[in-house]
Amino acid sequence: MEYSQELADAICELLAEGKSTRQICSAENMPSKSSVFKWKREHPEFADQYARAKEDMLENYAEELVEISDDTSGDVTGELNMPNSVAVQRARLRVDTRKWVLSKLAAKKYGDKLDMNLSGKDGGPIQAAIAVTFVRTNGSDQG
Repeated sequence: MEYSQELADAICELLAEGKSTRQICSAENMPSKSSVFKWKREHPEFADQYARAKEDMLENYAEELVEISDDTSGDVTGELNMPNSVAVQRARLRVDTRKWVLSKLAAKKYGDKLDMNLSGKDGGPIQAAIAVTFVRTNGSDQG
């Protein structure tokens, strides 16, 4: 299949919506994954468009985290409204997977932040204190 801007637009739109490259390329009338990766190398404008679509996909994942977490529709089942632990665990897996992907692919924005800055009292500079201990001898161990 040959590269076209129309095909590039369709691929990037699906990416931005959250579809994986594998899912997109397995669909009818879509190129193979190797073709898409080749196009990224050969067409800088497609590489840029693809990268922006991946960023949009991550934003989509971040929004889905809240939606999945807030959706309680499958949390209970049956006439007695018994807890549906399978649905709850599945939602947890979906949330955890998206959090992991976000933390790895967009670590600066979505990763855990560790504050490695050190500061002294009230946020001021660190002051070094040196303790010196003098030992007084009584003269008995002087030779």
